[in-house]
Amino acid sequence: MTHTKDIHLKSESNINEEDNRLEELERLVESHTRTERHLEQHSDIASSESVHAAKYKQAEREASIKALEEKIICGNQVHHDESEGLEKNYTFAKGYLDHNSEHMDPKSLENMKEKQQNRRDKMDDLF
Repeated sequence: MTHTKDIHLKSESNINEEDNRLEELERLVESHTRTERHLEQHSDIASSESVHAAKYKQAEREASIKALEEKIICGNQVHHDESEGLEKNYTFAKGYLDHNSEHMDPKSLENMKEKQQNRRDKMDDLF
């Protein structure tokens, strides 16, 4: 009987996890859509710093959306190479920083540098 109960709990846990993933996906897509609409309507009056920051956030959201979609479709059996994704995000953000750091507000710049450090640390842990 314990084995059956464990299977039931695992199934319930998987269902809750999938529900959480779906809610997170929905939240990300809604945020992406709102920001995209805002960029379309107001990019002409927004500062270049705001536009750059919004585009960077959009790229991060798109990567998160793809990762969540893979997890939802494939379940926990995702064979996605996490280090490849980290490297891609790190490289993209490095290029973004190299070209836009002088136009960014200090808080956004500091946040982005912190995220880059976290990515470096995580990549070091994976290798």
